[in-house]
Amino acid sequence: MTTTTYTVTGMTCSHCVGAVSAEVGRLPGVTDVRVDLATGAVTVTSEQPADDEAVSAAVDEAGYEVVK
Repeated sequence: MTTTTYTVTGMTCSHCVGAVSAEVGRLPGVTDVRVDLATGAVTVTSEQPADDEAVSAAVDEAGYEVVK
């Protein structure tokens, strides 16, 4: 298992957290997604190292943006 943390902008409420968690959680190999609304930190646990582009695309699909 590997864990990677991303910073996501634009999240303001529990709905935002749910949307990001759901989209990122659908990615192949992802076993856990934890979102810290206060800091914008999204921690992804996966079987293999996370695909940064796929995570960014999933966050974008949810309506938010990964800070690079």
